[in-house]
Amino acid sequence: MDTALTLTTDMKLVLGLVGFTMVMFLFERIRADVVALCVLVMLGLSGLVAPDELFNGFSGQAVISVIATMILGAGLDRTGALNRLAAWLLRRAHGIEQRLMLLTGAIAGINSSFMQNPAVMALYLPVASRLSSRTGLSLPRLLLPIAAAIIMGSALTMVGNSPLILLNDLLVAANSNLPSGAATLEPLKMFAPLPIGLTLLAAALAYFHFFGHKLERDEVGKGVTPARTQSYFAKAYGIEGDVYELTVTAESPLVGMSLGEAETLHGVPLLLALKSNSEERLAPPADTRIWVGSVLGAMGPKQQVADFAQNNFLRLSSRLRNFGDLFNPSRAGISEAVIPPTSGFIGKTGRELELRKQRGISLLAINRDKTVLRDDVRNQPLRAGDMLVLHSIWTDLAKAAAGKDLVVVTDYPKGEQRPHKFKIAMGIFAVAMLLALSSRLPVSLALMTGVAGMLIAGVIHIDEAYSAINWKTVFMMACLIPLGWAMDSSGAAAWVAGHSIEQLPDGTPVWIMQLLLGLLTTAFSLVISHVGATIVVVPLAINIALAAGGNPTAFALIVALSASNNFMTASNPVISMITGPAGYSAKELWKIGAPLSLVYTAIAVLMVNLLF
Repeated sequence: MDTALTLTTDMKLVLGLVGFTMVMFLFERIRADVVALCVLVMLGLSGLVAPDELFNGFSGQAVISVIATMILGAGLDRTGALNRLAAWLLRRAHGIEQRLMLLTGAIAGINSSFMQNPAVMALYLPVASRLSSRTGLSLPRLLLPIAAAIIMGSALTMVGNSPLILLNDLLVAANSNLPSGAATLEPLKMFAPLPIGLTLLAAALAYFHFFGHKLERDEVGKGVTPARTQSYFAKAYGIEGDVYELTVTAESPLVGMSLGEAETLHGVPLLLALKSNSEERLAPPADTRIWVGSVLGAMGPKQQVADFAQNNFLRLSSRLRNFGDLFNPSRAGISEAVIPPTSGFIGKTGRELELRKQRGISLLAINRDKTVLRDDVRNQPLRAGDMLVLHSIWTDLAKAAAGKDLVVVTDYPKGEQRPHKFKIAMGIFAVAMLLALSSRLPVSLALMTGVAGMLIAGVIHIDEAYSAINWKTVFMMACLIPLGWAMDSSGAAAWVAGHSIEQLPDGTPVWIMQLLLGLLTTAFSLVISHVGATIVVVPLAINIALAAGGNPTAFALIVALSASNNFMTASNPVISMITGPAGYSAKELWKIGAPLSLVYTAIAVLMVNLLF
């Protein structure tokens, strides 16, 4: 390769856009998907990508495959497959902690080979909750091993995570800019990385079995328990006591007050329900008025509730004559939910969101960075990673969780489950995988065949399919793909590759270059996400391989694998989802995740060289 390439204006523009993207992603002043859109627009206005090609990323095989895997995963979840899985894991583990952790990690890793990592983690949070409550194992001891297995297991197939899905599109796009005489780059088969994924998954399981568990906090009995068990919430949040009915008398100062005003009174218990005009309602809106004869459903220690009733001329009854059905544990209860990084709740308060009025959910407390917020909780702006303590009817909670603004980590009875479709769903999924394996059809078409089958069979409804798609991820990927094309077509990747090779000593082994690329990609993924790192570094890796006489496909595969190699920060969506529930600190994540990340890089480079 010619290392004397002149740095052209187009190259400067592309490298400037890459730098802009990294800075914007690092400081998070603007949402990542908005940044991606701005980059796409600038690529078009500058002429770096032709207008008739600018939006081709939205119809790319990678984007369609990502959408299909999200819908297939949601379809399998609707059949109750994971409830069966949790029961099976408990039976097979026979109460032995190490066996339970190995089995759970192995199955989660295998699941991640055909579903997007955040979707798998969202499905396994309730599974981990159930396992924690039944075995006494704390969530910190369960969640990080499961998350690591999910991340590593996603390398089992070419549809396990977004970087690998993107890789084939980037390889095909690179062919148009290869130097004369270079061999055409072929897309990788569906199970091409299988040996690598198996080795990585085995390494994750071995790491936590022999070493990682020694670094984790041992908090026996601090796991999340099912909502029917109140001891956990009493211990963790001070939410304790039974539910009582308080009838408002004519002498009560609460007459004419709104529920929100009543909640500001001194010594008030949790007001979870209200009966007014013969209508009972759980999580009544804050502006609902209290009148003579209204009945309040209050939760708290008996003495606190009795004092509040006496001070405000309320008749206390421990027998639930009005709210018996509403507070039945099979219908309603307390739960915990995490705010994911993609949530629309971020930056808003519970009052602004009108959780009770719009969603039928009462916000009781917020667990933020190991600090429990109980006072004036409805006026606290929400942040990514916050653990919310909620009280609601289960069907209302399920509707809220379906919107992707919350990830519920407490096991609760969910509506709209279709266990009778389990065999049909598994059959359709198996057919889709066989079609993808046959290589006669594009992977995206094979996966969409499975989606169509599930929709026709009624495993999942079309509106549920739409809600299963994380549109932020899809949009960001589609907008950034042209940046990778511009890196290649402008010659910026070749220029950077040539000058990088010049800086290395003569005779530097190829595997050293691959190792450095893997570490560089990992560092990029901490800043610009795994998708951004893949799009930026793959063209660079291909050009470095050509300059060094290496295998471009092998170099590109190492980059795609390394883009997911992040166990230390919340820029990895999987790690972000477990930080709140488990209460991991940044120091703990680096202490446990950094060595595992180095192991990941070493295995990826070794296995790729053995296979290619």
